[in-house]
This record gives sequence, structure tokens and C-alpha cells, in this order.
Amino acid sequence: MQSKAATVKEYLATLPPDRRAAIEAVRDLIRQNLDKDFAEGMQYGMIGYYVPHSFFPPGYHCDPKQPLPFAGLASQKNHMSIYMMVVYGDGPQWHSFAAEWAKTGKKLDMGKCCIRFKRVEDLALEVIAKTIRGATARAYVDNYVKNLEAMGKKPGGGRAPAKASPAKTPAAKSASAKAATAKSAPSPMKKTAVKKAAKSPSKRKS
Repeated sequence: MQSKAATVKEYLATLPPDRRAAIEAVRDLIRQNLDKDFAEGMQYGMIGYYVPHSFFPPGYHCDPKQPLPFAGLASQKNHMSIYMMVVYGDGPQWHSFAAEWAKTGKKLDMGKCCIRFKRVEDLALEVIAKTIRGATARAYVDNYVKNLEAMGKKPGGGRAPAKASPAKTPAAKSASAKAATAKSAPSPMKKTAVKKAAKSPSKRKS
């Protein structure tokens, strides 16, 4: 459920007291550990943390008008959620995060990047703080661009240009030309067959 609040302050004001206290606690944790080049604001109807266009002009490839998302914090109908794009997917970062969480003895209710919780006490706060603290905006953008290129996409949307074939050296060009000439020239056996066919009289039907 997306909020229509225009600011974080307005968003928090719409929440019931218990939800507001929990969201504010997690918000403080994120802000205390967030790299200075990230920004906070409303994004996709929730509290968002993102790489602003001033730092990364292309923005989010799915919607270049949006700054590149990094994390999110929301109050849903049946639970609250923390979105952590830095561990999105099923790769090494996700598994490392899940392993660190498991060491705390707390249950991790998480999808590809969404951690669902009903109380702050459900969260492994130090694991979240460590993950947020370990991500700089520059490293996050570099990894994002690298992953896009691996999928044949480019920042700002669209497909990445195909890689041009390497230019041939003079020696390589000469070898290619000789190979083409040899391929097109008739073989000695073909030449002999042609000569014999020319000398032999044509057969007539009786």
C-alpha cells in the first residue's frame, strides 16, 4: 500500500503511534549508518534512501526519472518492511547477510530484498547497521552499472551498444584476402575436367 504523503514528516504523521515508534527507530538506525552521498525522501510511496541524480544523473534504469533506489522503509497493512537493494537477489551478498542474521538467533522473514517485521525486536539491528554502513554510494553505483552491463543494459534505460569487432592488422587482412582468393579459384582437378570436356565430341542420340 503506497502512501500519498509528500514528505517523510507527513508519512510518519499518518502512522498509528506503535507503528510510528517502530519506523522511527529503524529510520534512526539507517540514518546513523548511511553514507553521506545517499539522500532520504519519499520514493514509491514509502521512506526511501537513494543515490540522488546530482550524484548519478542516469537514475534508475527502470524509470530514469527516479533516483537510483538503495533502501526503503514502509508500514504495510499486516507488517512493516525494510527494503535493502544492496543485498537484492540470491547472490553472495544476500547469502552473507542471511548467514550473519542467523548467528543472532533471530528469524529472518525476507524475500529478495524485503525484510518483513512486526516489532523492532524482531530485527537483527546490528546486521542491518553493518550492511548499511559498509555500502558507499560510489561502490553501490559502480556495482549497479557493472550488473547492468552484464545484462546488456545501460544506465538510463535501453540496451548497451554491441561491442565492435577488433580491427584487423595488415597481416591479418592479407591472410584473409589470400584465403578468399584460394577459395574462389578453381582447383587443378576442375581445370583438367573442363579441358577434357571441351575436347571430347558431344554425344548424339541415335
